[in-house]
Formats: sequence, structure tokens, C-alpha cells
Amino acid sequence: MQIDIRTDSVSPIRQTFANLARRLGADKPATRYQEAMYDLQPETSFHYRPLWQPQYELYDARRTQVVMQDWYALKDPRQFYYGSYVNARARQQETMEKNLEFVEKRGLLASLPEPLRELLTIGVVPLRHVEWAANMNNAAITAYGFGSAITEAAMFQTMDRLGIAQYLTRIGLLVGDKAAVDAAKAAWMEDLAWQPLRHAIEDLLVRDDWFELHVAQNLVMDGLLYPLIYQRLDARLSAESPAFSLVTDFMNAWYAETARWVDATIKTAAQESPENASVIAGFAFTWLDRFHHALAPLARRLFAGEAAAALDETVAALTKRLAGLGLVRATDDTPAKAAA
Repeated sequence: MQIDIRTDSVSPIRQTFANLARRLGADKPATRYQEAMYDLQPETSFHYRPLWQPQYELYDARRTQVVMQDWYALKDPRQFYYGSYVNARARQQETMEKNLEFVEKRGLLASLPEPLRELLTIGVVPLRHVEWAANMNNAAITAYGFGSAITEAAMFQTMDRLGIAQYLTRIGLLVGDKAAVDAAKAAWMEDLAWQPLRHAIEDLLVRDDWFELHVAQNLVMDGLLYPLIYQRLDARLSAESPAFSLVTDFMNAWYAETARWVDATIKTAAQESPENASVIAGFAFTWLDRFHHALAPLARRLFAGEAAAALDETVAALTKRLAGLGLVRATDDTPAKAAA
């Protein structure tokens, strides 16, 4: 008996799931990101309306003034889904742990001169409370946002902010153990340099429009705070010690990465319609003015006589970034729909 062995190929009936085939075409394979992002938002067959907001469905696109024909246009240029996100953060955390271990083993923060340690304790470590507020704001975006394209990325942002808050706590422990962390909390609660920022952040926590939270927190607040603290202050402190650069390395890399996502989503939403551009510009410039004022006392604490120049340059850079996203400050004859 003779046996002939041959190979044959079986062509799949379709390349991807039906919902993606409707979007991309039946013959186009989908990426993992597309499979994990598109059309996961429940839109029908809700069991009840929220008792605390009966005017809305459980998931409702009307929870923001921003209107999109397709909410899945707000894609993440990083193409993060759970697997790629976790792998990226695991690599970064491994690097960050090595940096923290290096600094701790050599006592690089604990051995700084007293004025510098005090500056870090009451001028930087209290930012862990800011990060906790950012965690809550992004959790609200995840809960009330519409379209899994933006809500899943907001969930990743939520967990990132918790991680950054923990890193800032670690910095406090390296500077002066638990006493430094307690002093940082006292500064956040009582120090006059922090109270305008704390007031503004607490006002932001109770905003109802989830897209306003995205603009105010992820674009405006971060667009001021991260360049000011993790770039300008780092440049100032690095002349005396490289330790601050080592323990904030993740924050710098993270900000550069997430700014791509923030810019992409806001630019896409603003380009959807002139009405969207007006609403989003109103959010952006209202909170830019608020945070500019709120950060002034902290800038004076950190930069002394150079505070005004440092803050003004940071605001100017953010204003230029907003213009690149299609957001311009409203004039008297073309008022934007600013936050109330």
C-alpha cells in the first residue's frame, strides 16, 4: 500500500468578529487592540435607570456636552489593551524598583542637606494626594464615559495614578521615613502654599461632565504640573544631586507617553464639530486660569524668585499645545461654553 501525504490549507470564512467585520471589512484581520476595544459599550437592554440620576440611562452619551457621531473614534495611539498595558508597565516598574533600591541603598535622599529634604517633603511628596484625586477623576471617566475606546484607556490611567501616588509615598519614606510622609500630609491639609491647589482639585472632583474631567485633569492639570515639577524642578535639583531624577524617572516617561493619548482623544473630539471645539476650549481655558492661579503659591515655594517665570513659561507651553489641538480662547464676541 502506498500512502501519499499532502498538505492542504483551510481558508477561514471570516477574518474577525462580526462587529469588527462591519467596521473594517470582512477580509481585513483585526489587531488585538481592535478586538479588545471596539463595541464593548453596552447600549441597549438596560434593566433600570440610576436612582440617583433617573434622567439618564445607566450608560448614556448625554452625560457630557461633547457630542460624537462615533465614540470609538477616540482611539488610543498607544493601542493599549490589557496585555500590552500590563507588559509595558511591568518593564517600567522593574526599572523604577531598581532606581529606588539604588537610592535607598546609598541613602541618596536621606543624606541631602536639610533644606533640600524639607523642600521635597513639603513641596513634592504632598503630590501623592493630587495623584489620588487624579485616580478618582479617571475612575469617574471610566464609570460615566461612553465608548470603551476611551473608558478602557481611562481605567489604565486610573491605575497609573494610584501607582504614581505610591511612588511619591516611597520618595517620602526615602527622604525621612514615616515622619516625612506625615509632614507631607500635614502640609497638604494646612500649608497655605497648597490650599489654592487643594481647593481647585476638590472643586474638580465634583464636576458632572466626564469629558470636562478628562480635559481638566489629564490635559490641563497634568500639562502644568508635570513639566513644572518633574522637568523644571528636576533640572534645578539635579545640579546638587541626581537622586530626584532617579526616583521620578517613571513620571517623566509616563507623562510623555500618556500625553499622546490625551492629545489624540481631545483633538479628535474637537475636530468633530465647531460646537465640540467651543465646549472643549471652554473647559480647557477655564481650568487653565484656575490652576494657573492655584499653582502660584506652590511655585513660589519651589522656585523662589524664579517662580513667576517658571510658571508663566509652563502656561505658555500648554497654551501652545492647546492651540495645536484646535482649542483657542474664546473672545467676547465668540464665547465658549465654559465650565460653570
